[in-house]
Amino acid sequence: MVKVVWTTSALEDLDNIGEFIGKDSLKYAIITVEELFDSVDILEKHPRAGSIVPEFKNDSLRQLIRKGYRIVYRIIDEHRIDVLTVHSCYRLLTNTKPFKEE
Repeated sequence: MVKVVWTTSALEDLDNIGEFIGKDSLKYAIITVEELFDSVDILEKHPRAGSIVPEFKNDSLRQLIRKGYRIVYRIIDEHRIDVLTVHSCYRLLTNTKPFKEE
């Protein structure tokens, strides 16, 4: 079984999503964040369940699409996956923290 590790950046993304949705509905914010967090459980047994991130065309950089958000993860090896970011499908991936060009 593969270990799924949430990066600090991805956890911050979840917090920000929760805060944003929470302005309108605390209940929906909690539900959404929990569903996003839990949706990566499938990766423990099926690490290639997500599609390849089209912007990078790298087989180890993959994404799950859930509730209008992209959950981007990197397959480190057969024992570990790092969740890199969670953000709106409407945002450019190249503008998010793990991929921003300095």
